[in-house]
Amino acid sequence: MNETDSLIVINPLEEIEKLKALASEPRLEILSLIRKQSLNINEISEKLNLPQSTVATHISILEEAGLIETRSIKARKGTQKLCYPAFQDGLLIKFPEEQTEVENYVEIEMPLGIFTDCHVTAPCGLCSSEKIIGQLDVPGSFLSPDRMKAGLLWCNNGYVEYKFPNNTMYDERKLTKIEVSAELSSETPGTNSDWPSDITIWINRVEVGTWTSPGDYGDRRGDFTPKWWKLEGSQYGLLKHFSVTNEGSFVDGEKISDVKLSDLKLEEHHSIRVRLGVKENAPHMGGMNIFGRGFGDHDQGIILRAYY
Repeated sequence: MNETDSLIVINPLEEIEKLKALASEPRLEILSLIRKQSLNINEISEKLNLPQSTVATHISILEEAGLIETRSIKARKGTQKLCYPAFQDGLLIKFPEEQTEVENYVEIEMPLGIFTDCHVTAPCGLCSSEKIIGQLDVPGSFLSPDRMKAGLLWCNNGYVEYKFPNNTMYDERKLTKIEVSAELSSETPGTNSDWPSDITIWINRVEVGTWTSPGDYGDRRGDFTPKWWKLEGSQYGLLKHFSVTNEGSFVDGEKISDVKLSDLKLEEHHSIRVRLGVKENAPHMGGMNIFGRGFGDHDQGIILRAYY
C-alpha cells in the first residue's frame, strides 16, 4: 500500500473535479466504507447493495479525482481491485488566502519640515497641525526652527530638498529600485481642481522626471486635515510614487524618463538627496503643495524606499 496523505486540502477554485467527485451520495458512502478497511469492488457492491458495474464507475471517478487509490491483488480466480482512500484523517475544502507579493525593502520616512535646502517664492508658507509657522508669503519662514513641526508646505515655484542616509552603501543585496512617495497637489489662491502644475523630482541632483498635478483640491476636508484649517485652503493631494529602476524612471508605474539607477551614482554618496519642486520655466507653473503628517488624505511624510 502506498503512503497516503494525512489530510487532503481541496482548493474549490482550482480542483473542481474533486468537488464533482464528492457530489454523489454513493461515492461518499464508498469513501466512508473504505476509510475503515480496504475493500474490493465486490465487497463494496454487497455492502451498498449496488450493481458491480455501478460501483466500478464510481471507483473510477474517485480514482481520477485523486481521492482513492487502487491496486490489483491475486484472487482465487484472477485478480481483484482493492480500494483504499488517498487520505488518512479526512478532506478539507479551503478557499486560498489572498496572496500578496512580499517585497524586500528598507523604508525611511522623513518629516515634512526636515528639509536641508530650499528656495521658494511667494505665495508660500508652512503650517503645523496646530498653527501657521512664521508668516505667510515670507520665504524666510522656511528657515524657522518651527519648520520641524510642519505638516503642510506650499510655494508658487522653487523647491525643497531632503537628505536621507544612503543605507544602500552598506547593504550587500542587489538594489533593484529606489522609490519616493509623497502626497502632492498644485497650489493656487483658494483651490481649483483644474489647475495643472509640473512638479519635478531630482535625486542626487539628477532630474528624474516630472509629474503634472491636475489641480489644487478643496472640495472636501482632507481625512487628516485639522478642523482649524480654513476650508478655502488646500485640503489634500494625490499620493504619488516616483521610482528609479534599471529600466528607467516611473511615476505610479508610468515611465517618465530614461534615468536609471546607475545615473544616480549612489555608491559615491553617503546620502540620498531628494528634491521636489516646480521649475521657473515649467510649461505648467501652477505651484506645489506637499502634505505631511497631520494634513491631507495620507498621514505620512516623505518616504524613501530601497528595494532589493
